[in-house]
Amino acid sequence: VQLVESGGGMVQPGGSLRLSCAASGFTFSSYDMSWVRQAPGKGPEWVSAINTGGGSTYYADSVKGRFTISRDNAKNTLYLQMNSLKPEDTAIYYCAAGISGSYDYWGQGTQVTVSS
Repeated sequence: VQLVESGGGMVQPGGSLRLSCAASGFTFSSYDMSWVRQAPGKGPEWVSAINTGGGSTYYADSVKGRFTISRDNAKNTLYLQMNSLKPEDTAIYYCAAGISGSYDYWGQGTQVTVSS
């Protein structure tokens, strides 16, 4: 089983990034999927989730209206479009197979740094 995140980097406040998470080794389309982030010195924070078919999405209040989660089951890939980024969005972003704090698999994470 592998979840491989990509697309992180450094961006100025107000900028955008698109994270991807490529899944393999399990039936991606059967799993609700989530993004979780961890900022330096803080605990994990759930960011967003999407159901198996992609028709239902959920967001933390801190990112609502700025981030968009999506998935392509044909490509076994999860996405997170992040717009209007703020310094407080700086964190390692992880994709996880599962929802509501119950995750079966985790990726290795991708660093997002928002700084001027």
